[in-house]
Amino acid sequence: MAISKHALPSSAPRQFGSGFRARVTRSAPVSSSSASTRKPPKDFLSILDFDPEQIDEALRLAARMKQERRLGRRASTANALAALHVALIFDKPSLRTRATFEIAVRELGGDVIVPPTDVTGGSRETPADVARNLERWVAAAVIRTFAQERLEAFAEAAPKLHVINALSDEEHPCQGMADLLTLTELWNDVRGRTLAFIGDGNNVATSLVHAAMLSGMHMRIASPEGFDLPAHVVADAARVARHGATLTLVRDPKEAVENASAVYTDVWTSMGQEAEKDSRNQVFLPYQVNGELMAKATGDAVFMHCLPAHRGDEVTDEVIDAPYSVVFDQAENRLHIQKALLMMLVGSPAAR
Repeated sequence: MAISKHALPSSAPRQFGSGFRARVTRSAPVSSSSASTRKPPKDFLSILDFDPEQIDEALRLAARMKQERRLGRRASTANALAALHVALIFDKPSLRTRATFEIAVRELGGDVIVPPTDVTGGSRETPADVARNLERWVAAAVIRTFAQERLEAFAEAAPKLHVINALSDEEHPCQGMADLLTLTELWNDVRGRTLAFIGDGNNVATSLVHAAMLSGMHMRIASPEGFDLPAHVVADAARVARHGATLTLVRDPKEAVENASAVYTDVWTSMGQEAEKDSRNQVFLPYQVNGELMAKATGDAVFMHCLPAHRGDEVTDEVIDAPYSVVFDQAENRLHIQKALLMMLVGSPAAR
């Protein structure tokens, strides 16, 4: 049963100035066939911080660096961050994000510092003071934290420091960009394709919606009552949708998956929600992605997951280990898209 369907017509506004972050000034996009005339923003806190052409540039850079990685120090971008340092501030545990950012910085010729969390968490000094200190030493800070507001305050306090959102409770833009890279590799042109997301309307779902709407993909989200995509994300989707992209919110996962080209899910209980695990498992049980549900998608549909996966809960082994599963391609592409983001925000323009 559909709770609400938000069809976003091709005439939906394409201006970025109406985005919900007042501190970001977004210009109207230019033709998708031309390079962006706008300088990349200081920070990457949300996919909405990039205009469509900057998203295209990030995908192009990532694809190129993925090919050139075999060249090692002979790659054209091997010194793009030479003599620069990047701070990694992680309030939440991480495998893929931490490993890929450390490797990305080093493969671009930079150095990584990891300040202890007990000195960056705000108990010793304010996050703003931490940011003001760091901008005197490092070029960028990659932050994985809880509230999005902390990222925004950190970025505002240090006007010379580039801040990258490595995950917050509200958004996961690096994951969304890696997912878009993965789908672009599979399909070449994502426009008109349908991506189904099954589960909580969480940070991953939010960034996927941003990526889908800006790229011309249709997206369907099936969530149980009380776990819907936030209303402001739906409003943002309507403002930035391009190429006739549509966003549809439903209750029934079968309705969401019907003839979809890709099926995506995430854990039912995210970091910080551990006390709700038992109740969430009961609510989300009908939203498990299994072979029966995947059969509703197109014959060549792929399965996606941001990982880590709780096998047997949100996804069965038969799905995540199937030939159509691209979860490890997504994980690999975290490295390449994050190198592209570092290049665009911090790296030498000549290397781009």
